[in-house]
Amino acid sequence: MERNAMKELILWKQKSNRKPLILQGARQVGKTWLMKEFAERAFDDYVYINFENNALLEHLFEQDFDIDRILLEIQVAVRRKITPDTLLLFDEIQEVRRGITSLKYFYEQRPGQPVIAAGSLLGVAMHKNDSFPVGKVDLLTLYPLSFCEFLDAMDMTPLAELVRTGNWQSVNTFAARYETLLKQYYFVGGMPEVVDDFAKEKDFANVRHLQQTILDTYDRDFSKHAPVRDIPRIRMVWRSIIGQLAKENRKFIYGFIKEGARAKDYELSLEWLRDAGLIHIIHRTKKGLVPLAAYEDFSAFKVYMLDTGLLCAMADISAETLLHGSDIFTDFKGALTEQFVLQQLVADKENVIYYWSQDNSQGELDFLVQRRGKILPVEVKANENLQAKSLRKFVEANEGLHGVRFSLSPYRQQNWLTNFPLYTVEAAL
Repeated sequence: MERNAMKELILWKQKSNRKPLILQGARQVGKTWLMKEFAERAFDDYVYINFENNALLEHLFEQDFDIDRILLEIQVAVRRKITPDTLLLFDEIQEVRRGITSLKYFYEQRPGQPVIAAGSLLGVAMHKNDSFPVGKVDLLTLYPLSFCEFLDAMDMTPLAELVRTGNWQSVNTFAARYETLLKQYYFVGGMPEVVDDFAKEKDFANVRHLQQTILDTYDRDFSKHAPVRDIPRIRMVWRSIIGQLAKENRKFIYGFIKEGARAKDYELSLEWLRDAGLIHIIHRTKKGLVPLAAYEDFSAFKVYMLDTGLLCAMADISAETLLHGSDIFTDFKGALTEQFVLQQLVADKENVIYYWSQDNSQGELDFLVQRRGKILPVEVKANENLQAKSLRKFVEANEGLHGVRFSLSPYRQQNWLTNFPLYTVEAAL
């Protein structure tokens, strides 16, 4: 399995003023595998410690932040010498008291000592009694596998490379193969364990079993980490996402959770789910001007899942529904397609993502992306219906912008719009 984040880890290693790195992300997105694989490839020596099941070192940082003492205790515990070139891997860093805070002192007392700490987004966000080492650490967020990473895992690297290099004529030639694999990705999603199993076994029933296990793990996390009084509301918000996305207008409505529900009763539950990395909240912006954040409407937003495969599992969409025919691209009102595109966009940290709609709701763009100082209006089409009235009006009203449409149609460029096939989102922007 190849992850795009590996390149970022290599760049981190090469920095002259390297800081400890926090590798964060939702549970089950492959943080442990990635940092171990990186250690094997890029370092001659590394030490791995999982603080979730290491009773010997559970009080490692409580006495003080003397890094010499800390390193000596680690050496005793692992029975190995640690040099300035030894990569230290601290897994589940949020499980040990003052573990996250300690990273500041590694940076100050042992500059250059390579340290990677991994933890769930939820655990890092809620680190109890820890002060976060602002400015003393680097951060890298890991997401589920993108479509191109999925192709790599499926031993379809040449197809992935065609997309990455932007060879659109060749991509168009293999459109049927890409579409079949895209349907598989919709169902399987990008959770590493699920993708790895599917690549080996091609068993859709087992895929669904593994996805349900992950969803059950997330549900148990609600009870483990959330305040007891908030757990019922978190579950209600979580279970409402399928219905919210099934609406023609996917704007999140609190009243859809429960009749009479109000923002003040459920907004903390939404934030909890976002802190856990389980959802993406995409706010409305009122204008297509840089910076989009200046025109953000905090009262209007859409909520998407972490992963399209988990969305299919929660919605109980069968493999047969996805794999036979093209109706799935229009059924569920295009929710799966929007989820797919959003998932690819989010994985690129250069993208700042909103959606746009007029105040009178007469026009709407699925996504408005700010990237490298430029605004990219994006429309998503679940099939080959290429009418793009809202996109055209928006581009005409905002001089200098060029529209982007993702659909099942082949690549083609017009004077105001470029159409990209759905499966090329990673390389299109």
